[in-house]
Amino acid sequence: MRRTNTCGELRISDLGKKVCLQGWVRFSRDHGGVQFIDLADRYGITQVVFDPQDLPEGCDAKQLADVINTFTRECVISIDGIVRNRVEGTEDARNPTGQIEVLITGAELLNTCAIPPFEIGDQKEGVLPNEDTRLKYRYLDLRRTEMIQAMVFRSKLVHLARQYLEQNGFLEIETPILGRSTPEGARDYIVPSRVHPGTFYALPQSPQQFKQMLMVASMDRYYQVARCFRDEDSRKDRQPEFTQLDLEMSFVDMKDIQDMMEGLMAYIWKGLYGQELKTPFPHIAYRDAMERFGSDKPDMRYGLEFVKLTEVVKDAPYKIFQNILANNGIVAGINLKADIAGDKVGRNDVDRYIAYAKKVGLGGLTWMRCVNGQLESNIVKYFTPEILENIKKTMGAEEGDLLFIIAGPWKSTYEGGGFLRKKIAEDLGLVPENEFQFFWMDQCPMFEIDPVSGKYDAFHHPFVLPENDLDDDYVGGACFDLCLNGNELGSGSLRIHNAQKQIEVFHKLGLDDERIERNFGYFVEMLSYGAPPHGGIAIGIDRICAILLNKDSIRDVIAFPKNKRAVSLLDGSPSKVDDDKLEELQIISLAGEDLDLSEYEDSGSEE
Repeated sequence: MRRTNTCGELRISDLGKKVCLQGWVRFSRDHGGVQFIDLADRYGITQVVFDPQDLPEGCDAKQLADVINTFTRECVISIDGIVRNRVEGTEDARNPTGQIEVLITGAELLNTCAIPPFEIGDQKEGVLPNEDTRLKYRYLDLRRTEMIQAMVFRSKLVHLARQYLEQNGFLEIETPILGRSTPEGARDYIVPSRVHPGTFYALPQSPQQFKQMLMVASMDRYYQVARCFRDEDSRKDRQPEFTQLDLEMSFVDMKDIQDMMEGLMAYIWKGLYGQELKTPFPHIAYRDAMERFGSDKPDMRYGLEFVKLTEVVKDAPYKIFQNILANNGIVAGINLKADIAGDKVGRNDVDRYIAYAKKVGLGGLTWMRCVNGQLESNIVKYFTPEILENIKKTMGAEEGDLLFIIAGPWKSTYEGGGFLRKKIAEDLGLVPENEFQFFWMDQCPMFEIDPVSGKYDAFHHPFVLPENDLDDDYVGGACFDLCLNGNELGSGSLRIHNAQKQIEVFHKLGLDDERIERNFGYFVEMLSYGAPPHGGIAIGIDRICAILLNKDSIRDVIAFPKNKRAVSLLDGSPSKVDDDKLEELQIISLAGEDLDLSEYEDSGSEE
């Protein structure tokens, strides 16, 4: 191998060393016949210099100059040279190689480069192009230092996870990519079978069923860095294909799984940052999280907690509240203290928040401000002095405080309030930077009930172990989420390991015996062959990397992601296939013209 060192490796201790560096020409500068080149690879940047007056004896300066003059931005070159000190006063303390440079004694152009569509180098004045341009030329975007660092970080995180799990007796076992389409979860990506016309495989949304089968197979500690696929709209934290760290364990309870995950996260933290991660993580019950923060994955690094007002205002002669309460709705409030809101939230801002509240599903937003010891608003006339005083007391309102009050059905109102809380915190700069708070969200329901149809849906998935009798008014599920800074990193649970209990849960979800047999017969049968008590968890690798690196989107930590519209601008997928391939598969396409990728660029913002 000709390369002796990387472009991020040489230091002052290497002075006088003869080296061969290979990489990309990031920048070049000609200072009176002396040419300076920033030579880059994924490890860093080294300044290499063509100095005709300082060449050692035997070097052909003209021949060397002719080669160097063929170099252009981002072309690939190889240089031989000698490590020397930089001229005093030209050292670059920001660059680990900034004390030295390499005097070029030999050079070769390994490959040319077309004019790049955007600037790759790290410049203060450099402005990145829009994301779709970067994704179209992702192989160039990945040369940027920020992207290289993200890929290195991700690789190290996964490596540390593997180390910890192997040390704790886990087996890394791959599960099938081609499997059966089942009705639970999001839409499947389906793959037609040529061998069996008219039938289809599905790409896995998760390895859920197969990892449970591994527990029946006595593989009591399993893990996998699993590729998963879901046909759903892209968001900042979602992609059609994504990666999760998948675990399953036999003969465990929920605490065993959570303890293992806390140990894993602490090991990763120590390996990434050299610091101890505080464990155990705190817990918050699902209902408590919703009623205090308006989210089942709340950001608890700042206050702005909701306060229940249903009992306080139940006798208020305010028709809007009375109609809501008559339909089993709730009323809750949030207090923007004077020291954080004060002059920052004026009347125009209140109107803006009212409009935003409607946008996120709230019917409206009531406000009151504490002025001269009294609550003032355009609606206080609908409340008795006693009720106003009780609101003030319950909310802890003091002079200058601004109260926002939400009302409506329990879940949708708290969810909308959670969005409002988050926006207020962001607007007022209340979200702390570089602070990470892990916690467990647990004590979850087994089912969610549609308020209109009365239909039961699984809160997590239909394989969660119920914690009490399925005929009880409320059924708890042995499930939990690991959360970080207002984001769900992953979900875990104990699983049903009894075939009859699994059938009963399917019945509760509205599946009859024929559908159970057709869609899950093989799975129920598996449970009848001595399935041990077991449970597990899966965390999103893309998501945790994005959070820890403070990225706005998981696309910034995935090498080749799809864009906001689930399109790969890099290779033009999805694309149509030749008719003869469809004919071989006995498939007829009813779609129209070819996909025009230009329609799927710059598609606007995401929620």
